[in-house]
Amino acid sequence: MDIATVKERAGPRQFSPKDDMPEEYRKAATRMIQFHANSEIMGAYLERPFIRQAPSLDRKLAFSAKVQDEIGHGQLLYRAAESLGIKTRDQMLDELANGEGKFLNCFHYEMENWWETPMIAFFVDGAAMRRQATLKRTSWEPYAHAMDKVCFEEGFHVKHGEDIMRELSMGSKKEQELMQEAFEEWWPRIIQFFGPTNEKSTHHDFSAEVGLKTMTNDDLRNAFLNAYIPKAKKYGLEIPDEPRIERDEETGTYKVREDDLDWDEFFQIAKNSYEPGVGQINGRKHAQDAAEWVRDVLDDWESSGSNTPVAAD
Repeated sequence: MDIATVKERAGPRQFSPKDDMPEEYRKAATRMIQFHANSEIMGAYLERPFIRQAPSLDRKLAFSAKVQDEIGHGQLLYRAAESLGIKTRDQMLDELANGEGKFLNCFHYEMENWWETPMIAFFVDGAAMRRQATLKRTSWEPYAHAMDKVCFEEGFHVKHGEDIMRELSMGSKKEQELMQEAFEEWWPRIIQFFGPTNEKSTHHDFSAEVGLKTMTNDDLRNAFLNAYIPKAKKYGLEIPDEPRIERDEETGTYKVREDDLDWDEFFQIAKNSYEPGVGQINGRKHAQDAAEWVRDVLDDWESSGSNTPVAAD
């Protein structure tokens, strides 16, 4: 199948591993899905410390389940990417550990305090839901099938984050102030979650033509603002003065003054050269290296054809 035929046939769940897809499509789809898988893994690593830091047993259990879900999403997506025949799952995991794999801007930043957790669990996961819901109509069928499961579970994650935010908003004045401070710090990062503006996006046009994407970055960003600015206000959060958010009085819709956002920092992050993000990558590499012996033992056992596990030295 040539690329012109792909563009002509492009539609929801149109293509699968049985189709002879052109390399240009397979590379673009692999890049997109690998980025998504990496982001799920790195999001889990960002939130993992809060399994212990959560203030109650219920919260610890909820965070444990959420982190487990995110790791599972990553593995599911690596398999969807692997089905394109460009890279193996192990290659993609190695690229992530070595700082070559790209992932979402929000997961390059550190998160240290409990009152920051709704910034990821509510706002970032809510932004992810806006994007992932559209990917249930992507043209690569294994990716769309993965989104069915991912979106179902992400819906619970957003409710979990909203519950934490509700509790903090009803807490002490100090808790409310700390959550507002976290919101002001994370708000520009959250708005940049959807990627560069349409004119700066280098991959959107082709991805849209072959059906991998169905909405532009700017359309997704505006849809998120329209849904989540009222929710932020509902829980007592004040929208920061910067970046400026403009409201159309006739339609009641919002849009951001995109030149107020730090795009230089964003593109530095995109190159995996932003210092906090390097720390996140190094942490992921350390975790992967620490478990290397487990993979070696399992590989030896599988290659031996024995029913008896191989003991580690």
